[in-house]
Amino acid sequence: MTAAMNVSFKLNGKNVSALVEPHKTLLELLRENFRLTSIKKGCQEGECGACTVIIDGLTANACLILAPQVEGTEVITTEFLAAGGVLHPIQEAFIDKGAVQCGYCTPGMLLSVKALLDKEPKPDEREIKTAISGNFCRCTGYKKIIEAVQVVTNQVGGSCNDDS
Repeated sequence: MTAAMNVSFKLNGKNVSALVEPHKTLLELLRENFRLTSIKKGCQEGECGACTVIIDGLTANACLILAPQVEGTEVITTEFLAAGGVLHPIQEAFIDKGAVQCGYCTPGMLLSVKALLDKEPKPDEREIKTAISGNFCRCTGYKKIIEAVQVVTNQVGGSCNDDS
């Protein structure tokens, strides 16, 4: 039996640490230890994007990352988007455009869009499609999701780095 290890990292802007078994995934760590339910357990093979998080500015599938691998990193989940109970412009646009159906894929989509807009404030449709290509949606057909991203880029005119 392998001994548990302490993992320290920044989670949604706060320094945290947890004692974890080395085989525990980031998905399990976030849901079980930190009770963050926006991270969904989907395929557990990195194909559906339901467990998408942002690690040091890049999207990642939490089901494929071992918890010890986030030592010293910054991890962002969808819970970080709504600062002080106010929805992020990306969240507002998803609601306004009807880009949320069952909601299972939504947290991963939101973070994929945030990561895109943080790097490319005015993406074209191809860039949007590429950014969300790792997120599987069964309900919306992606058209409304793409429209929501286009609304955000026109409203806020760019970067979502300030998380406002």
